[in-house]
Amino acid sequence: MLYLASQSPRRHQLLQQLGVDFSVLQVEVAESRAADESPHDYVSRVAYDKARAGMAHVGMSADTLVLGADTEVVLEDVVFGKPQDATAAAAMLRRLSGHTHTVISVVWLLGSGHESCASCLSRVRFASMDAAAIERYVATGEPFGKAGGYAIQGQGAAWIDYLEGSYSGVMGLPLFETAELLRECKVMPL
Repeated sequence: MLYLASQSPRRHQLLQQLGVDFSVLQVEVAESRAADESPHDYVSRVAYDKARAGMAHVGMSADTLVLGADTEVVLEDVVFGKPQDATAAAAMLRRLSGHTHTVISVVWLLGSGHESCASCLSRVRFASMDAAAIERYVATGEPFGKAGGYAIQGQGAAWIDYLEGSYSGVMGLPLFETAELLRECKVMPL
């Protein structure tokens, strides 16, 4: 049995695209970066912690697999996270405006005697946004609950000037990398 340890409706939707049967587990893990932790190590640790929390919830059995994932926006070694309010969302968008940032997505698949991980790095260039455009976008409510304060699959796409990497990875679950992990465990056909 495959479980997705995530509260993200986007991850749920993306995993459905792979055509595998799974159940969703609502897990809560601390998402705060340690002072000496690289952005990649931080994202990987949070994804692992989600999968581990999912395993603790369902228990370990021979046919149980739990998928945990995390995605973060990084600019100049700053991990943006999800904005808590309109002020934070606007500040994030001002920083991203006219710049290229990295989106790090990490997926962990845990099971009885099994641990595997895949990472995906994407580069996204945001077009320049003036204050009025930022205010209009924040007013849509779309930035909330999204790493970096934007949704590439929503109205935020209008400000994506360039993408190198994985569209689904920027959304929150890199499908190619996830499919590879699932193929290794024979959850998906080879």
